Amino acid sequence: MKTVVPVNSKSDLAAFIDFPHELYKNDPYYVPELFIAQRDLLTKHPFHQHNKLQCFLAYEGGKVVGRIAAILNNGHNQFNHASDGFFGFFDCVNDKEVAKLLFDTVTGWLKDRGVTQKLKGPVNFSTNEPCGLLIEGFDSSPFLMQTYNYPYYADLIDSYGFSKEVDLIAWHWEGGNYDDKSVRLLDALQERLKRNNIVIRKVNLKDFKNETVRLREVYNSAWDQNTGFVPLTDDEFDYLAKDLKLILDPDFALVAEQNGKIVAFGLALPNYNEIFKTIKKGRLLPSGLFKLLFNKSKIQSIRIYALGVVEGYRKMGIEACLYGTIIKEYKRKGFKHAEAGWTLENNTMINEAIKAIKGDPYKKYRLYEKAI
Repeated sequence: MKTVVPVNSKSDLAAFIDFPHELYKNDPYYVPELFIAQRDLLTKHPFHQHNKLQCFLAYEGGKVVGRIAAILNNGHNQFNHASDGFFGFFDCVNDKEVAKLLFDTVTGWLKDRGVTQKLKGPVNFSTNEPCGLLIEGFDSSPFLMQTYNYPYYADLIDSYGFSKEVDLIAWHWEGGNYDDKSVRLLDALQERLKRNNIVIRKVNLKDFKNETVRLREVYNSAWDQNTGFVPLTDDEFDYLAKDLKLILDPDFALVAEQNGKIVAFGLALPNYNEIFKTIKKGRLLPSGLFKLLFNKSKIQSIRIYALGVVEGYRKMGIEACLYGTIIKEYKRKGFKHAEAGWTLENNTMINEAIKAIKGDPYKKYRLYEKAI
């Protein structure tokens, strides 16, 4: 008999976090999430202060065969004047009956809390966190903070009646296979920006608290027109910034500033998934912590995580300067691979800019929706 039960205890939560490890144990591209990070995300993240989340586990014969989280994102509904609910943390054996039970459970939970319009996902918790179902590019491991799933997931979701909301694109560069025009023109572009009192500089880690306040304003304005965007609260952005500070390389954390006002930022991150892939079940103890500490210098790839420019400062050359600086550092440090993304499929301006520097659209993720 197949049943779905709510996650209500520490042991339930551990089973919820650990289920993907068993499901993907024979998949060469799977990267386990760090247990402590997933536990804190699901229990301590500031998201829970003003939103609701309930995790569920599907069982058959005493064995976990699926998981899902029902997410009521009040911030999304207020910002978008909607009454939507979300599903996230979805993993399932290749069984449409199990998937239907999970989606039915989430739908019922959300309806009981007043949701009347659409069920959307997958998001963990919103588009500010890892999101989207991988539908193209199953032949390599995900980069840091990107999702991964079996190809059959799309059939499970389609069979329940979901339809596409929007696709997200991840771009890849192999070695030196990029157009370095932005690097060659970097000095000239920066001189042009200086005539408008705009300078490109590194994030000041010694004054990180004040930098975070100003970066949050840019973040919440640069992406506010994107599909599914939800502004981060002060506490949520601080939580994200503190996490990123632990892993960022200062040479890849850049801002554009005009007369003391930050108007854009670009951030690339070392791809720690190269290390996480070797940490069994995402446990830092007993040996995972040593792998993390001693293998940082061996990371060979980066992910361009975010690049945003506030309205009124676009098409001035700031984007090219940020990309050019990141590419210059990528080359200087001897990295072998880079990923940018994701980007919305309908963001023509940024997608054309990435194509111009020979970005390869090698992975595609999908956000789905269904009327409740």
